[in-house]
Amino acid sequence: MAALCVSLVARRGFAWLVPAAARRGFWSRPRKEEEPVVAEAPEEVKKEPVLVCPTLRSRTYIPPEDLQSRLESHVKEIVGSSLPSDWQDVSLEDGHMKFSLLANLANDLGHAVPNSKLHQMCRVRDVLDFYKVPVQERSKFDELIASDLPPNLKITWGY
Repeated sequence: MAALCVSLVARRGFAWLVPAAARRGFWSRPRKEEEPVVAEAPEEVKKEPVLVCPTLRSRTYIPPEDLQSRLESHVKEIVGSSLPSDWQDVSLEDGHMKFSLLANLANDLGHAVPNSKLHQMCRVRDVLDFYKVPVQERSKFDELIASDLPPNLKITWGY
């Protein structure tokens, strides 16, 4: 049995019984009947190729034997043919000259100056000192394994 909702409206001593449906129609706009939502068939999803993580670049750097002559030739290209005898003291305050030199060396040697050390490259001598240092691709754990450890300490990777 359906329940009938009725409101009691009182005005100056008179009481009226007003059905809730009539009151809703009077005070609000008529509502449209909602159409049932039909679920659509899912579209075929194209499978994207799985992206494979690229191999890490080797960060190992061994300075070449002719590093000083290579650096001197790059400085000569940028500064010009009139290279002073103390070419290692040439200032790199000009940003364009510094960028050109470091970009050419990075392409030639395969080893770039990291952003955190760019502010330290003020003269060509600083660049030469940076490129003289060899870099090994080893972590601190690899170094610990290779070092002489006490007999009660062992580092194993296979766990």
